[in-house]
Amino acid sequence: METANQTFQHRSFSIKLWPPSQSTRVMLVDRMTKNLSTPSIFSRKYGLLSQEEAEENAKQIEDMAFATANEHHEREPDGDGSSAVQLYAKESSKLMLEVLKRGSKTKEEGEAPTSENVPAHRETFFDISGGRRAFVEAEEAEELLRPLAKLGNSYTKICFSNRSFGVGAARVAEPILVSLKDQLTEVDLSDFIAGRPEAEAIEVMNIFSSALEACVLKALNLSNNAMGEKGVRAFEALLKSQSSLEELYLMNDGISEEAAQAVCELIPSTQKLKVLHFHNNMTGDDGAISIAKVVKGSPALEDFRCSSTRVGSEGGIALTEALGTCTNLKKLDLRDNMFGVEAGVALSKALSLHAGLSEVYLSYLNLEDKGATALANALKESAPSLAVLDMAGNDITAEAAPALAACIAAKQSLSKLNLSENELKDEGAILIAKALEEGHNQLKEVDLSTNAIRRAGARVLAQAVVHKPEFKLLNIDANYISDEGIDEVKEIFKKCLDVLGPLDENDPEGEDGEGSNEEGGDEEDELGSKLKHLEVGQDN
Repeated sequence: METANQTFQHRSFSIKLWPPSQSTRVMLVDRMTKNLSTPSIFSRKYGLLSQEEAEENAKQIEDMAFATANEHHEREPDGDGSSAVQLYAKESSKLMLEVLKRGSKTKEEGEAPTSENVPAHRETFFDISGGRRAFVEAEEAEELLRPLAKLGNSYTKICFSNRSFGVGAARVAEPILVSLKDQLTEVDLSDFIAGRPEAEAIEVMNIFSSALEACVLKALNLSNNAMGEKGVRAFEALLKSQSSLEELYLMNDGISEEAAQAVCELIPSTQKLKVLHFHNNMTGDDGAISIAKVVKGSPALEDFRCSSTRVGSEGGIALTEALGTCTNLKKLDLRDNMFGVEAGVALSKALSLHAGLSEVYLSYLNLEDKGATALANALKESAPSLAVLDMAGNDITAEAAPALAACIAAKQSLSKLNLSENELKDEGAILIAKALEEGHNQLKEVDLSTNAIRRAGARVLAQAVVHKPEFKLLNIDANYISDEGIDEVKEIFKKCLDVLGPLDENDPEGEDGEGSNEEGGDEEDELGSKLKHLEVGQDN
């Protein structure tokens, strides 16, 4: 009996690159059909299959071997595709032997042969995002999507990201997606129309939307498509039908005020939405008000990201009020907006209701001391398992440090603290360090870079974290630490210098040259001495 490996040796001239031609694939099916249905050393041991059963199994084996090899080629392209060809042959031979070992059991028991009769791993995730970013037209789409077109496949998750579909390719995908409506649960169409003219992109989105309408999806990713309002509305059929959606990603989609209004109109109010990511759009205040309505209609929300969306005070207040209804919130990311103090205070009231918060990203929101203090006080009384606290770039000074320190002291599960690009100076830095001294055994990262910290603050911070069992990084770069202070810090970390972040941007001269002379160093030591025994207050 010839194995598939021998088949490829005999006909190696027919396979030059991956993927094999259709004629080569048909040839392999014919050869395997013959091997499964004619006497051989293997058939004498395991028995023969009927012609009909052999042909059916041969087709299924070839489909599975092709899918396995193609996935390997997508993940690890080797230029000429030779490794994929070898895997294709190996898988074919292995599956053929397994079918022979099983014998004609399905026929004897009257069971119709299906792909499930072939003892091989059943793939559930179909992903074409690997490899180079490229346009996909009709002919290539037929090859790429062939595994999805196989009757009885088990795919429940698909990812078409990183390939730009034209109208022809979309038409090829359309009937395939329609046939999968009853089994798909996760669809990733992020970055799948890149470089297409607007009219073509809209038509492609319409085709996919109609094909996927009424799928009962748990997760949908439409990010990185520069959709705008027209693009959002092109997905109307799909979005309106998703009453069971648990995850929705609309990042970097050019979603303006009008597009946000469209999102609000098209997404049905759902009790199941747990993840909503809305990063890097042009939403603004009015758009944020629309998104707030989506948030308010999603009481199960656990992970909300609305970062870099140009939201000011009015939109920020609307979002925070909506978040007050999402008592299951675990992760909140509002970074890089223009909330200001008033929205920060409003957010503090909402966060007081969120006992399950584990990650809070509130950097670059113009919170200032008043907003930061209000938030610190609120988090101190809630979120007992807080692991990440990020309030970088908020113009926070030492005035807010007591409230921040009290909050941090209460968060024994903290793993990452980011207060970089503020104005805490030594006074604030030492209070933060004292708050971290006791416990905090899960702490991994502390970032107080760019805070006008000098020798005393740097030393106390280093001493506070150096012995933490899980600690990985202290970043105190871009401060005003004297050369003597740098030497002290390095001495503290002498057994684990890799934990101390780079100090390339540190300025020993300080803002006014105060740290460069002996008198300046003495002032730092005096400040450190005064603050050394300060206790973190419980009330602020």
